[in-house]
Amino acid sequence: TEGYAIAASSFQQNGWAVFKTKNDLQLMVNAFKERFGTPGSVILTGASLGGIVTAAALEEANLGNVTGAFTLCGAVGGSRNWDSALDLRLAYDVICGDVPGAAIPGGATGLSEDSTLDINGMALAVNACTGILMPPAARLPFQVENQERLLTITQIPESFLLDDMWYVTFGMSNLVHDHGKLRGRIGTGNMAVSYDDPVLDALIERVAPHKGAANRLERHFTPTGNVGGARIVSMQTDKDGLVIVENQSEYASVVPPDSLTVAVVVEAVPTHCGFTNAEIVAGWESLRGWLAGGPQPGAAHIQGTCQAIAGAGLAEGPCRIDPAYVVPDMDGRIKPR
Repeated sequence: TEGYAIAASSFQQNGWAVFKTKNDLQLMVNAFKERFGTPGSVILTGASLGGIVTAAALEEANLGNVTGAFTLCGAVGGSRNWDSALDLRLAYDVICGDVPGAAIPGGATGLSEDSTLDINGMALAVNACTGILMPPAARLPFQVENQERLLTITQIPESFLLDDMWYVTFGMSNLVHDHGKLRGRIGTGNMAVSYDDPVLDALIERVAPHKGAANRLERHFTPTGNVGGARIVSMQTDKDGLVIVENQSEYASVVPPDSLTVAVVVEAVPTHCGFTNAEIVAGWESLRGWLAGGPQPGAAHIQGTCQAIAGAGLAEGPCRIDPAYVVPDMDGRIKPR
């Protein structure tokens, strides 16, 4: 009744799927046109991986009259996120590699294609090193120390350790070995990185990226900010340990400020994409108003809209957007290459 239609696409690749998502979205839009005609305008939206899919589509997919985008907890900093994945994976080898039952094969290249390690085996390995699956009181002193070192180096919340280890074990393996992605080559490196930990700096494996793979990973996808006339609202939770909030500062460093509004939800407990319904609706309605000719909304406007929506009982709150929140620079979280 409001003049919108919704179309969604699955992806032909798993994991970091942005090598092919431009084609996936073009097929989706063409299928929509065949059934319903050409839309007057297109608004893109995506969460988590969908955030970088959205960012890439804005710049490269040529989907017609794209007027806006709404991203939630998006990896909009792009391929640089794989630098932090490499750091965690190789730091784990230094800290946990000699602990009985804790070793995970593969290192920077990820698991071999014939590996039999599954998610349960990975979790048991991480537990042997850190005690992550046990109550804190039951952890051995060396496990407590190992976990503290890993979390200090990576700055991730404890509740995300297993999620992130899954990402850097299986996700990195897929990225490296998938013939539609890096084709068996490494796209990230750490040759000159200082981790501010003398023992780690001395012992960590040093990896040089394959030049072609590094270029391919950057192209799929690191945003350039060339978003045309699109208007973007991008929302993030501040303590996300999978897609870190610093993605927003990285994205804002390339996108023109009059094209991008960032709103950060301040959480009591870390989540990935843990927005309330009122926060999501407020972001969407604020984008709609902007696209309809209203002024560019700021985070304070989105918070006020959220409070009005929750107060009217239209969607469940609370509303936790902090207009004063300053997104930290990515360099403070992911060591520059």
